[in-house]
Amino acid sequence: MKKLITTLLISMFPVVELRGGIPFAIAAGFKPLEAMIICLIGNIIPVPFIMIFIKDIFKFLKKKSPKLRGTIERYENKLHEKAAKVRKYGPIGLMLFVAIPLPGTGAWTGAFIASLLEIRMKIAIPMIFLGLIIAGALITLGCMGIIAL
Repeated sequence: MKKLITTLLISMFPVVELRGGIPFAIAAGFKPLEAMIICLIGNIIPVPFIMIFIKDIFKFLKKKSPKLRGTIERYENKLHEKAAKVRKYGPIGLMLFVAIPLPGTGAWTGAFIASLLEIRMKIAIPMIFLGLIIAGALITLGCMGIIAL
């Protein structure tokens, strides 16, 4: 049970997400498919909350902390650059963006971008989840030595 909870938490953590959660879960003794499923669940849980609250959180933090203002604004600018690529292809672009298992392209960033582009949750969440399935499959196959990433 401890391994399961740890794996879920790792896959929820920004930056780490599936890319770190799946290898951790496999190393912890889960079968590859189990590892992928656990990490998919863990990685999708924060998505609706991010989409609902991120704009307000950023707004609050920029107002309350001048030190964080510059950092948040730089991050928002990066998100806008990434969002331009996603905007070009719409929801399919969001799915493809999340599907690329590289740093800065996971569910968290996808949810931020969906929020910025005001993609409705009933469209964004399934697209993000499909992207996670693709990324999860690639990472799992890479961990199994079937493909090289």
